[in-house]
Amino acid sequence: MDSGEKRLNELGYKQELRREMTLFKTFAISFSTMTLFTGIIPLYGSSLLYAGPASLVWGWVVVSFFTWFVGLAMAEICSSFPTTGSLYFWAAHLASPKWGPFASWCCAWLETIGLIAGMGTQAYAGSQTLQSIILLCTGTNKDGGYFAPKWLFLCMYIGLTIIWAVLNTFALEVIAFIDIISMWWQVAGGLVIIIMLPLVALTTQSASYVFTHFEMSPEATGISSKPYAVILSFLVSQYSLYGYDSAAHLTEETKGADKTGPIAILSSIGIISIFGWALILALCFSIQDFSYLYDKSNETAGAFVPAQILYDAFHGRYHNSTGAIILLIVIWGSFFFGGLSVTTSAARVVYALSRDKGIPFSSIWRQLHPKHKVPSNAVWLCAAICIILGLPILKVNVVFTAITSICTIGWVGGYAVPIFARMVMAEQKFNAGPFYLGKASRPICLIAFLWICYTCSVFLLPTFYPISWDTFNYAPVALGVGLGLIMLWWLLDARKWFTGPVRNIDNENGKV
Repeated sequence: MDSGEKRLNELGYKQELRREMTLFKTFAISFSTMTLFTGIIPLYGSSLLYAGPASLVWGWVVVSFFTWFVGLAMAEICSSFPTTGSLYFWAAHLASPKWGPFASWCCAWLETIGLIAGMGTQAYAGSQTLQSIILLCTGTNKDGGYFAPKWLFLCMYIGLTIIWAVLNTFALEVIAFIDIISMWWQVAGGLVIIIMLPLVALTTQSASYVFTHFEMSPEATGISSKPYAVILSFLVSQYSLYGYDSAAHLTEETKGADKTGPIAILSSIGIISIFGWALILALCFSIQDFSYLYDKSNETAGAFVPAQILYDAFHGRYHNSTGAIILLIVIWGSFFFGGLSVTTSAARVVYALSRDKGIPFSSIWRQLHPKHKVPSNAVWLCAAICIILGLPILKVNVVFTAITSICTIGWVGGYAVPIFARMVMAEQKFNAGPFYLGKASRPICLIAFLWICYTCSVFLLPTFYPISWDTFNYAPVALGVGLGLIMLWWLLDARKWFTGPVRNIDNENGKV
């Protein structure tokens, strides 16, 4: 029996999903969920505007440093509990019997909200990139190019979501194969952009400008406080450096998951930390005119700063936008693959929570596809909610800010529950897996927990002043209402019957 399956049985679960994933395939999905481009590219422009290049560059280093603490804490827990549903299951078993059900309830819903909103961020950013591709292919903003209106933008958003859902109804090996393509796509594409962009640009910024230049734009952001501007400039890094828990969602389908899960988590963090910093440096060095990037009369309508940087570089050298369009297609492909991976993870969490009767109509969402053995109903539930999240695109200008905040707070906030439970539990009660931190576990968990709390807090802050309907970050309201209803459900009803993960195997006699 596989070591991961053996540990699964010890925890009270029978093997239902196909255990076909190898270390490489699991790493590919984890890497694809974090993605090189999809975190950095959408928020690069706004983060650069707050405090200039130096804050952006060093912010990535600071956030990467603290992310390692979170990753190490997660890897240790993953090694001990290699189950689908991961964080939700970990929270239940690491907390005391009294608090276990409530801990798993909070964690499960935070993670579910974060992952489904994560699908929305990928769909929005993918649509934004496609909008720039269409604009440059039909001319430019100055030459009568077609800038997709809101209704078409929404159609692109919905189309991507549906495609991801369709692909996720196939056998898992199809998704794994696509994610391997995704990994190489991002590695190769990332290297091309990182190396080519500064070489193509007619002029490059000095090292002094990139590493030490601090520049605020209070006339555009309404923010005059330097510390506040720096805090907001870190958001791109905090949004980019998570998603590594995807390896944990697939542990019931991975061979030797108690070993491969932690390796995939830490490997993803390491590679993204290095590649992400290199991408930020390439973009910052290639800036031609800082103020022109945000000019609404520029070639990309001031809507997508990375697209303008690419256009300036290639048009300046070759007097056409072909190179910029090709690299934008590479970036769009990364969004597509990233959204596919997030959809896979979101469906697995909904499936796990449904298996334990924690979602209304659980009997529907926990059903597996009769042939492919994947949670297809859960996939389509996630897709439907994701589409609903995107509907305000037609009327609201700050949809991406809100969805990004909801995604980060839900996703990263879900990490905090099991990490806190691991930190406060008695050491002798922890059944360590092959990856064990020993005496370093508690201080690592403390730093990780405090960093997560800080990250969630800053995503609730206003990002532009003065605050109006067009600039209001409505994530606190959306999260407050959503989590309030979930907590009310717990107090009035769910606490009476929800016990957390439900065992579906009898260890004493081996019967289901």
